[in-house]
Amino acid sequence: MRFSLARPLAVLSSLAAVLSPVAAEQLLKSTSLNTCQEDSGFTASLFNVVFYPSNNTASVNILAVSSVQGHVIFDVAISAYGYEFIRTTVNPCDANLAGLCPMTAGKIPLPFNLKVDPSAAKQIPGIAYTFPDLDAKVRVRINATDGEKAGQSLACVEADISNGKTVDLVGVKWATAIIAGLALASSAVVSGLGHSNAASHLAANAMSLFGYFQAQAMVGMSSVPLPPVVQSWTQDFQWSMGIIRVGFMQKIFTWYQRATGGTPSTLFDSLTTVSVQVEKRALLRRGLEAAAPALNMFKRAVAMMPRGAVEGANTLAKRGNIQTGSGSYIVYGIQRVAFRATIESTNLFMTGLTFFCIFVVLTVLGVAAFKGYCELAVKNKWMKSDTFLEFRNGWFTVLKGILFRLALIGFPQMTILCLWEFTQVDSAAEVVLAVFFFFGLLVTLGWAAFKVIRIARRSVAMHRNPAYILFSDPQALNKWGFLYVQFRASAYYFIVPFLGYLLIKGIFVACAQHNGTVQAIAFVLIEAAALIAASVLRPWMDKSTNSFNIAICVINFLNAIFLLIFSDVFNQPPLVTGVVGVVLWIANAIFALVLLIMLIVTTVIVFFRKNPDARYQFMADDRASFMKSQTGLTTTTELDALAATARGDKAGYKGGLDLDDDADSISSDSLRRRADPANHPLPPSTANSYRDPPRSPVDPSMPLFPADGRRPPQQPHQAQNPYNNGYGNNQMRSPSPYNGSASNLSSGYRSQNNASPAGFRSQNNASPWQRGAGYEH
Repeated sequence: MRFSLARPLAVLSSLAAVLSPVAAEQLLKSTSLNTCQEDSGFTASLFNVVFYPSNNTASVNILAVSSVQGHVIFDVAISAYGYEFIRTTVNPCDANLAGLCPMTAGKIPLPFNLKVDPSAAKQIPGIAYTFPDLDAKVRVRINATDGEKAGQSLACVEADISNGKTVDLVGVKWATAIIAGLALASSAVVSGLGHSNAASHLAANAMSLFGYFQAQAMVGMSSVPLPPVVQSWTQDFQWSMGIIRVGFMQKIFTWYQRATGGTPSTLFDSLTTVSVQVEKRALLRRGLEAAAPALNMFKRAVAMMPRGAVEGANTLAKRGNIQTGSGSYIVYGIQRVAFRATIESTNLFMTGLTFFCIFVVLTVLGVAAFKGYCELAVKNKWMKSDTFLEFRNGWFTVLKGILFRLALIGFPQMTILCLWEFTQVDSAAEVVLAVFFFFGLLVTLGWAAFKVIRIARRSVAMHRNPAYILFSDPQALNKWGFLYVQFRASAYYFIVPFLGYLLIKGIFVACAQHNGTVQAIAFVLIEAAALIAASVLRPWMDKSTNSFNIAICVINFLNAIFLLIFSDVFNQPPLVTGVVGVVLWIANAIFALVLLIMLIVTTVIVFFRKNPDARYQFMADDRASFMKSQTGLTTTTELDALAATARGDKAGYKGGLDLDDDADSISSDSLRRRADPANHPLPPSTANSYRDPPRSPVDPSMPLFPADGRRPPQQPHQAQNPYNNGYGNNQMRSPSPYNGSASNLSSGYRSQNNASPAGFRSQNNASPWQRGAGYEH
């Protein structure tokens, strides 16, 4: 009977074949034999079978244990994606298989080559040799033919079939990692060149794409049984969690674990003598049932050990892979990810931690090297002196902001790995590292979120607008901007629920590894809450960025629903599970490709357009109105000084009000500074109203440069204006034709009277009041 799914999958097979590595020859293979009934009388700790259709031969290497005696017949069923397309019986006596006719009890080593009937080989559809991550299996029931149990099933075993093709490709991993990394780096360069609007959009999209990759990796880390194509697809994004194998580093991690009192696992050293079952569907449940007798014997043996040996045995059992009664191992969840990456499960935490630290160190060295290059280039006149000027003057503060952004990127990774290490206890030193990094990152990001909320609330109290200080103060923008620049100013608080979303999701991935159903239900609830919040609040900076992120939330929610289907809570037919797995792979592959293309096109356009900011509409929160221009002003003028006063740069605004408070920390005297009258909000009479009609800071009755050089009359409130403290003891500078009121200036410089903000911005795109955010991305 022909395979009915061959036609609808033929096109997908052809497409996947282009992406899959070219095999030397077509083959079908299996590396593990699993039991499929209770009290199975036939098990195998080693099972390696490879079928070559070119010569119709199968190479078999089995180390089996049998309790079946007598003459038997094999009932063989072959299925793909839950659909059974071959059903036949085989008499071992007709095949002249030694040890199977009749079957005898005991260990049966069976290394042999088997000639396959050409007529049987022709029943295998050609798509089985080309479709990647084939979800096929062979189930064999051993039925008695004589004695009292004639016709009864004495044993049942099944083997998963693979064709060597997979979507778990090194090229996909490198491509996604390079594109995401270059987009983040490009946003920093574009910001340094003064294109703040374009840089904000580029950084926001790159961060969202990186978060989508990490969400894919979390699906693969769940202990829910996954179809092979889903396992391979999610494995492509495990690099975003720092799970990258380097041979010599694995040896160092194994040595470190032994040196600190741990016991490394040796799963890969035993692959020549035992099989490893990568759980699918109900395989984990059956494996646990099969392992129950061995676990009971283990507990009885442990009870007779000395106390020290008992503790060591319990620790080894807790973090070791599940071993069935036949001697084979079962890996699932995070251990499955480690096994597919050829990393010992006891080295997984150190692998992720090490690559996170390497990422941070390389970034710091890169920023420092770029600072040195800029200074050298300016000194040798390779580039203009005003290029990257703000970065060169405040590069250390910029570096702090970059480190905070790296902490945000690595937070999901370290949350999962550190919490998982608490359940594994690979060694005492590794647990200490897990405590330090998990709570260190949690406190760091929590403190940063608190600072953003504090600054925004002070801005609202003083100016009735959170964007005023969040985007006008260079210290706050460069250091804390990574938390709020992707959101609209009024949604500055959204970083708190975002961090909570990452934390809760990481807790379920790491701490619920023994219950995939709980993980699947939690994923559905968490992703549903995230989708509702994103759709209702729409907290990102503009419509396009909101659409970008809401689309990611939709895909994550669909993945969570698919995960719930994979957990078998609906008891659906195997065919449904297989089809849903293929749908998940196709949907996410298309979506990821679209996101990558969008990011590549956006990045290229930014670098090749003369004014990339003009491609994006101005944000409705008027953030551009509060930013200082890097390119518009090249000399220090009276207008520049007044702009510094309005924005709150160090020269004026920040003298009495420490808005960013660089020295502020958890242990600092922030309470004393809070009590300082100089830090209190301005009274309502001087506070700038966000809804007041904009007024011009230039007095139209006074010429720009009076011919007689006299100082304009001082306004009554000018002497009391606290912003004048920035010039030092209220001493006035050179004669100024402008009104000295910071209250009028803060609202008036944005547009002329009775002019709408949108109209003003469209007419003043090159306004010298704007500035690049300066590596805040």
